[in-house]
Amino acid sequence: MYTSFFLPGTDRQLEFLLENIDVTGLSVLIIGTDCEEISKSFSAKGAVRVNIIVDDNDSLLNSRLQLINSNINVRLMDFDNTDFKDSSFDLVYAQASVSNKKRNKISKEVYRILKPGGHFCVGEITSPSQSPPQFITDLWKISGITPLHPKELEQFYKEKNFELVKSRELSHTLKDFYSTSINMLKDNLNSLTEQEKSYYKKLLNRISHESNAYLKLGGDAHIGFYASILKKD
Repeated sequence: MYTSFFLPGTDRQLEFLLENIDVTGLSVLIIGTDCEEISKSFSAKGAVRVNIIVDDNDSLLNSRLQLINSNINVRLMDFDNTDFKDSSFDLVYAQASVSNKKRNKISKEVYRILKPGGHFCVGEITSPSQSPPQFITDLWKISGITPLHPKELEQFYKEKNFELVKSRELSHTLKDFYSTSINMLKDNLNSLTEQEKSYYKKLLNRISHESNAYLKLGGDAHIGFYASILKKD
């Protein structure tokens, strides 16, 4: 059943991390939008400091409203150029937020702000097939996604001096994610004002297009999700 973790990977990425890493007493940075429930879970599990960074003002406002009565700090920053000092965090967590053309710079920034021996838990959209059809590559281009094959991901992070601790295939979570996306779109579209529809038109079209491509056009054979726990050497 789908949870309040409205992201590819659903609640399974966090479960995977918590099965392998005790976050009690850790300082944690979460990269990306729609991570409020994840941040609350880290606090509940004993993390002593939890930060979220987002890269747009709408996400900043939304997160702060949802976390108004918590001690979780949300800040606006570029993911590849943060204001944090070297070795600031024990754990950096990213769920479907770094699978883009800035992956290289973001990974270097994560390495910089992690403490020696710290962990990076990253979930990425992947390309399971070597030659995805044109409608899939068009979809990724529109969404700004640059997915890699899971084996290419492992090699990529190895070249960035991360040690792979453990990985898990979570592609099966995408059916729940896209099914929920299309249902939420149908349920909420009529409640939006014309001004809101105009404002969110690009986002709504992208959600609809991605969900239909995955659920109805065979996209499930070409779109995957892969979670890794990496360690800074």
